[in-house]
Amino acid sequence: MKTLNLGILAHVDAGKTSLTERLLHDVGVTDQLGRVDAGSTQTDTLALERQRGITIRSAVVSFVLDDVTVNLIDTPGHPDFIAEVERVLGVLDGAVLVVSAVEGVQPQTRVLMRTLCRLRIPTLIFINKVDRAGADPERVFQAVAEKLTPTVVAMGAVAMPGTRGAHCTTYGPTDLAFTDRLLDLLTGQDDVLLADWVADTSSLPYSRLRAALATRTGRALVQPVYAGSAITGAGVDALIAGITELLPTVQGDADAPVSGTVFAIERGPAGEKIALVRLFAGTIRIRDRVRVGAVDAELVTAVRVVAHGADVMASAVEAGHIARLWGLKHARIGDPVGVPPERAGTDRHFAPPTLETVVVPTRPADRVALHAALIQLAEQDPLINLRQDDRQHEITVSLYGEVQKEVIQATLVDDFGVGVTFRETSTVHVERVCGVGEAVEVIAVAPNPFLATVGLRIAPAPTGAGVTFRLGVELGSMPPAFFTAVEETVRRTLRQGLHGWQVPDCEVTMTHAGYWARQSHSHGTFDKSMSSTAGDFRNLTPLVLMAALARAGTRVHEPVHRFRLEVPGDVLGTLLPALTRLDAVPTDTTGQGASYLVQGEIPAGLVHALERRLPALTRGESVLETEFDCYRPVRGPAPVRTRWDNNPLDRKEYLLAVARRVGGR
Repeated sequence: MKTLNLGILAHVDAGKTSLTERLLHDVGVTDQLGRVDAGSTQTDTLALERQRGITIRSAVVSFVLDDVTVNLIDTPGHPDFIAEVERVLGVLDGAVLVVSAVEGVQPQTRVLMRTLCRLRIPTLIFINKVDRAGADPERVFQAVAEKLTPTVVAMGAVAMPGTRGAHCTTYGPTDLAFTDRLLDLLTGQDDVLLADWVADTSSLPYSRLRAALATRTGRALVQPVYAGSAITGAGVDALIAGITELLPTVQGDADAPVSGTVFAIERGPAGEKIALVRLFAGTIRIRDRVRVGAVDAELVTAVRVVAHGADVMASAVEAGHIARLWGLKHARIGDPVGVPPERAGTDRHFAPPTLETVVVPTRPADRVALHAALIQLAEQDPLINLRQDDRQHEITVSLYGEVQKEVIQATLVDDFGVGVTFRETSTVHVERVCGVGEAVEVIAVAPNPFLATVGLRIAPAPTGAGVTFRLGVELGSMPPAFFTAVEETVRRTLRQGLHGWQVPDCEVTMTHAGYWARQSHSHGTFDKSMSSTAGDFRNLTPLVLMAALARAGTRVHEPVHRFRLEVPGDVLGTLLPALTRLDAVPTDTTGQGASYLVQGEIPAGLVHALERRLPALTRGESVLETEFDCYRPVRGPAPVRTRWDNNPLDRKEYLLAVARRVGGR
């Protein structure tokens, strides 16, 4: 049977989960329509999700449409949980982007649509809530075409919008205005269609236009737009028909070598690790041993496949499907299963978190339990970037926003029995290398305490290039395990630069290498004290790398957001000075009738302050959109995450502590 892995995406409160519930009800999976406000939805299963009425974790349900198995993935809409959306994107065959007919295109809607287009994920757009007071589906459709993508076509019309009697009609071959719009859109993209139409206008019957629409939609070149109401069910039947007709299905080769990806990690009732895997090719059976990431043979002990609205025990999972697998003890989010698939789950589609906070246990005795609990949460959400300061004995997590902090706090209490408080949220900076620096430590030459020779040169790399490790010595000059130890330690050490911030983009070259081969006293038993080990290289590398980094120098950069702010015209005079006080830099101000559109940049750490002040500055009539843009050099003194003395090269005891910590991981 063919499979369609379908994601439902939206800005928070656009009705995404309600649409998921309506789809499950209309296809016969559920007898009663679940409601977000009643906490009775199929996909929001966490207690926190039911209490808050928001989706926190992605959930998978399944149903059958005609001869297609649809695995429906409901994703969070709140921007604080964008990491959940990111992990799902790599396993989708298609998507439905939900937009509110009242609020229209919102900040998260823009981010999601840009990402779907960039990844070429076939997408249908659903304008929801046409029954709500203030609904204006025609206005929202125009906003979709202007702000999201111009390659859209409305698939129907809404009568009586803004009332409980709102209903939808689907366009067909007799709707000449619709067929003309469809013809213009498709011939503008397809030269063959255009040539055939020019040669003979009757050569493009409606059936051919629909087939061409399905082809272009499947290639993510056109985005059909439907409208309706998830609450009343208006227009949902047309959307279901569009899902089956226009979105592409897959039928993977069950006999091919296993190839899949881990896109989520859960914990079972007994604390066991459960890996959610999208299988692109092959078959995984119970008791099979599969390669997961760098681990060659993980034993699959149980399989549950999503089927007809529930998880069911199965003996195997075949290509195209999603399953929960037990036994993959070392699995991490993004790990390939078997042969790495073409679509890797580790690609970054959204900006990393730009905030962080220190987590403090309410009871000091819970410190160990807190660390263990946060390790489990980091498995489910790697972007919280769990970090422990060994000197100050503090645990830090990265965040997208304040709501995420509240969810972490509630989860730690409810699931682990650990009460916590948080320090004030601060901004995550990065350090960029300024120049070129080199350092070397030679074996048996003081003050080098390790049986290893390591020389490193560090240089800046273009933004977004990441950390590149190169060899400037002969590959055969040392055992491969020693080179591996150096490279792994370089990447770990660069998580904290001279000011304690991560160093993201640089090129590190190993310029010197040396070791002592396995030796013994008088040809007796092997003596470790006279022979180099990988541990020597793991311990020495941080010392050399930090010395090279100090000579190259770094500059601290802060995250900056683009903002788009619509305000009444009469408040512009008081607003602009307030933006300046928040270190915001307006770059463009445009009049729009009685209002103004102000665009510019603002430090990420001050976005929350701007959100708090806007209601008073604009009488509550402003509309603010912000989005991460880039990192820029900090103005004034550089903020320090880890306290150094004036010269980090003099901090040998600290560097040795870093070496021991990194080497022991």
